[in-house]
Formats: sequence, structure tokens, C-alpha cells
Amino acid sequence: MRHALLLLASTASQQALWHWLERQSPSLSGQPLLVTAELASALREVLPAEGSPSEELPALAEGGDIVAAARVLAGEVAAVIAFLEPGDRAGAAPDPALLHRACAIAGVPLAPNAATADLVLRGLRHGRSAYLLFNPVAGQGVPGADLAQIRSLLEPQLLVNVLLTRPEVDPAEQTRELVDILQARPPVEHDSVMIVACGGDGTVSAVAGAVAGTGIPLGVIPRGTANAFAAALGIPLDTAGACATILAGHTQVVDAARCNDQPMILLAGLGFEAGMVNRATRELKTMLGPLAYVLAGAQQLVSQQPFAARIEIDGAVTEVQAAAITVANVAPATSVLAQGFGRVIPDDGLLEITIASPASRLQGLNALASLAASAVVQSPSNHPDLLCLRAERITITTDPPQTLVIDGEMLEADPVRFTCLPAALRVFTPLGGS
Repeated sequence: MRHALLLLASTASQQALWHWLERQSPSLSGQPLLVTAELASALREVLPAEGSPSEELPALAEGGDIVAAARVLAGEVAAVIAFLEPGDRAGAAPDPALLHRACAIAGVPLAPNAATADLVLRGLRHGRSAYLLFNPVAGQGVPGADLAQIRSLLEPQLLVNVLLTRPEVDPAEQTRELVDILQARPPVEHDSVMIVACGGDGTVSAVAGAVAGTGIPLGVIPRGTANAFAAALGIPLDTAGACATILAGHTQVVDAARCNDQPMILLAGLGFEAGMVNRATRELKTMLGPLAYVLAGAQQLVSQQPFAARIEIDGAVTEVQAAAITVANVAPATSVLAQGFGRVIPDDGLLEITIASPASRLQGLNALASLAASAVVQSPSNHPDLLCLRAERITITTDPPQTLVIDGEMLEADPVRFTCLPAALRVFTPLGGS
């Protein structure tokens, strides 16, 4: 539990510690805590059940203060709140000399009473804190080594709290719970906290969708196969560069979107795009990396069947026979099917819609080539089989109903309604990066 707050109290000072905890409970919400066994049960009565994650150490009689001092020396503690009596001597529990020595070696502040504890907590609040949602199964690296590198790069300047994503829990739900805790804190703290997503585009999209509209800045450390969101905003794809971008502190305000009730950060696709993503399995991406999408795209091109689509924008209806429809909020040049205008603008308050209607596979290849060329020169395509639109809202109905992919996730929905959410995200990006 990196950068936890360590709480200790002598028997005579426990009541004073409870009063301090009750008074500071809003500021402690979400702060990782280390407590000895005799404090753990009382802590649950003082702080709300959904409040701070705590780890129980052995009781003082069993050497809890010795274990606590070891955690301080291991660099796992941001500050020690140890309410001690002035007459406490070395060898008492908690041992003042032991704690002072450990804190002096590790350079960790120690607060022996309520007044100094207020000052320590105020200092922590005004320092920058990062809540890192780390997906251990993303990418092809070694998760433990990658996480250690990220910590070593960020922690000299940030208090980093790590939340591991879990297969059985939606990372969006994890992020929403974290957002609720952070927004319950006093307003003075809001500008000193950030949420960082580390994983592939699925993880980044889920976290970003939960952060959108909150004002909390979002950091991105790409660790996936395509890393489309990072690439589109010019965020470095290497860990060191991504961490340096976060530490530099420059943020860019970009749009988000919703598709029906689903957050959308990147893009959604019907037809070819959905089929290609469906074919690019995790096993294929593990073996081939980004080439998995090239192979999946070639396979999908052979089997793609046209479908009827009804497009409604601002009351105007267009009916087409399409092989692919892509609605993009943020997308890099490598997301070829989103490049009808040559570039997806992430902060214009509009969604880019590209509709491909080739009559044959050869024409489909020509349309793809035209889109790729448009991305290279960043100018709109004039291919006759491509229809390119920009809109704040769009509704699409297909016949037969098509599988929908939103930010890499497959869904069934018909009709689908898209709404742009202008300026909904603050993202750490390089100065002038996108």
C-alpha cells in the first residue's frame, strides 16, 4: 500500500485520535491507511464503510509499532500520525524513539498530536496525488516490472495510489467509485488529484468514460496493442515518455461522447469495423501485436456484406447501402475508417462520420486506400464511395441489424444514437502534441 497514512496511538491518547479522525474524515476519504489491530475496529466506527481502504497491522503488544517502523523504512508511508503522551519513553508501545528514528531515516513527517497532524494532512492535500488504475493483463510486458518502473518515475513528484483492475469488475465501475470518493473531499483538494489509466484502449476508454464531465484530469500510460487514444493525442507510447508528460502537467480539453447509454471516447463502428475488431482476438493480438488488426481486416474484407442504413442528423434523413459506418470522437491516423475528413478533430464539439458504400471488394480496397491517403495528407477524401459528415448528434438504424463496436467492445444495438459531449475531458498531453 504505497504512500499510506500510518495511524498509531498510545492507550491514553486514543480518544484524542478518534476526535481528530472524526473532524478530518472528509479529507481522509480514499486515503490508504495503516492501523494497528486495536485501532482497526474503532476506525470503522469513525470513518464511513465506503471510506478509506485500510490495512491492519499486528497489535502494539505483538510488535505492531515495529512492523509499522519497517513499513516506513520500506518507503510505503507518506506520513505517520502517532498520538503519543509527553511522558512516553523508549520501549513503550508505541515506541517514540523507534518511530522518530524510522521517520528520520526515511524522511517521513511524524505528527504526535492533533495540531501537527492537521499541518501534515494539509501538506499532503496540497501535494499532488495520482490514483493509478493499472491493468495487469494488458500488453506484452511483465506487469510487476512495468508497475515498478511507473512508480519509480512518478513517485518522486506524486503520491501514487495503485488500483489493479480485475477481470470480474468493470474498470469503469472501479473508476466511478473512486470519483465519488474524490468528489466528496473538500474543494481545495480537487486541483491536486488526478486519475491515471494504464492499459490498452479498453482500460483507457472505461476510465476516461467515468472521468468525463468531472473536471478531474486524466493521465494515460499506454500499455496495449493499438493505443489509439494516446496516439491520437500525441501522448508518447513509451512508459518513460508518458510519465514525463503527466509530470509536466500540461492538459488539453477534449470531447467525449455517448452511444445510447454507453460512454464513447474513441470511435464506434458498424459493419466492417465491428467485424475486424471481432476477428482480432486477444490471442491474435498477443501473437502479432498491431498486425493482428491488419490480418483481421483482410479476413473481414472478404466476408463483409452490405447493409441498408438510415442516417438521421438534425431531422434530415439519408438512406444508403453501406459496408461500413464509423463514428469517431478521437482517432489516430491508423484508424483508417475514421479518416473521411483526413483528421479527426478531438476538441471541435462534433463527431466525424464516415460511411463507405463500395459495390465490390475492389471498390472497397480503393475506398480504404483513399482513406489512408487522406490520413497521410490530412485532407478530406473525394472518393465517390465515401460519404463524410460532421454532427453533434446522429441516429443510425440498420437492416439487417449490425453488430456494433464501441471503443473495442462488441455490443448489440439498433438503432444507435450518438451524442457528442464537448470539452468533457482534461487529458495530460505534450505541449502542442495533437
